[in-house]
Amino acid sequence: MCGIVGVVSQGPVNQLIYDALLLLQHRGQDAAGIATNHGNTFSMYKANGLVRDVFRTRNMRSLPGNAGIGQVRYPTAGSSSEEEAQPFYVNAPFGIILAHNGNLTNWEQLKIEMFKNDRRHVNTDSDSEVLLNVLAHEIQMATTGYSLDPSALFKAVTVLHKRVRGSYAVVAQIAGYGLLAFRDPFGIRPLCIGFNETDKGTEYIIASESVALEGLGFRFLRDVLPGEAIFVDLDGKLYNQQCADNPILNPCAFEFVYLARPDSVIDGASVYASRLKMGEYLAEKIKRQFSAGDIDVVMPIPDSSRPAAMELALKLNLDYREGFIKNRYIGRTFIMPGQGLRKKSVRQKLNAISSEFKGKSVLLVDDSIVRGTTSREIVQMARDSGAKRVIFASAAPPVMFPNVYGIDMPTRNELIAYGRSEEEVCREITADALVYQDVDALKRSISDINPALKDFEASCFDGIYITGDISRDYLDRIEYVRNNPKPVIEDAVRSQLALNLARVD
Repeated sequence: MCGIVGVVSQGPVNQLIYDALLLLQHRGQDAAGIATNHGNTFSMYKANGLVRDVFRTRNMRSLPGNAGIGQVRYPTAGSSSEEEAQPFYVNAPFGIILAHNGNLTNWEQLKIEMFKNDRRHVNTDSDSEVLLNVLAHEIQMATTGYSLDPSALFKAVTVLHKRVRGSYAVVAQIAGYGLLAFRDPFGIRPLCIGFNETDKGTEYIIASESVALEGLGFRFLRDVLPGEAIFVDLDGKLYNQQCADNPILNPCAFEFVYLARPDSVIDGASVYASRLKMGEYLAEKIKRQFSAGDIDVVMPIPDSSRPAAMELALKLNLDYREGFIKNRYIGRTFIMPGQGLRKKSVRQKLNAISSEFKGKSVLLVDDSIVRGTTSREIVQMARDSGAKRVIFASAAPPVMFPNVYGIDMPTRNELIAYGRSEEEVCREITADALVYQDVDALKRSISDINPALKDFEASCFDGIYITGDISRDYLDRIEYVRNNPKPVIEDAVRSQLALNLARVD
């Protein structure tokens, strides 16, 4: 899970990219990076940490130029090493820097191909560096002579779509030429375009969420289509082409549940309005399962669940209260690496207002239940504050399957709903009752806002992997790698891995 941004401006771009990354900080708190292009030269600075901690005045001064890209990162492949912070750079052809949001499901196979067939060396275990080298190779193959034009770039992206599998939203800067952006043929991860008219010409920004555009004063133009490539040259002229054979829009449903900011609009659907609908559908289910008087008050687990909780309380004609106060200087527990860190951070992150709980039957509403650690701690906090009964509701369905498309939940045994019934999950989090959203209701919550959205990537809920290349063996392998970090893979093992991946494909 990451946030990416690319800008072609009529003036210095470093501050614009920095401000955009602040607006996208919720998408990744592990590392941040900015690379700018001035003439045929790149300047780049990246490091582990939050945006405000990574960049100092001296760093910003070292990033001149009117075009560039940036990223905030939370690792879902590779490691948290500073070496794997983005953007990544290759010097040939032309010089390319790239930032990527998503996860390639065949990156290991591609890494072997890069070495054996394309004669390219990949220095880290990041799938994003693999993606950059695939792009660089295909640009080199599509280019004749020493110049570059949009048609060659679009040809390169067309071949890339045929080689690469998984989810990817990409911004890449080509030295001396401009900004290239593209989205995978399923449109799993979000990407949108904004523009700003100035006296000197049009400026363009391409970012993960619309909030990054609007927060900088840019006007929203449209979403990048699945499979589409966009190129903005350094004069501010925009080119676009569909580069996939059979693109179909399947946005990630979990973006609407949790990942995206509520003030963003993704593929024509307001995240905030979708979360209100989640509360409405969840209220209908609670009406069927509980009698009047079973619940005294509705409380959200701040912040993502607040719209759903408010709408739920309204539909049930119940009091809505803020029972938990959030410490906003603590990171999002879902995206904190390590179970121990998540558990420790819950009580640092939330504090209960005891007077709102004492003697009441409380309905707690959260956006989702992934590992269950946070839920269990919150239920106990409610009891410690005097709640006589704690009912827990999730605005999302049970997370029962690993997500392999860019969200940090790849291990089945880490998911509390995996292999457990709803009653067993309820006991695990020590609640008196538990209510989950239905999968169909979640999808309707989004498509009600934009009826053009008919299909979704919802594999963590329904187990359907839309790219068609995910097998049980694949899930077993990523689970093994996660539990055994940085394995030493000899050449013979690499060859066998490539063979196994080919069989899966």
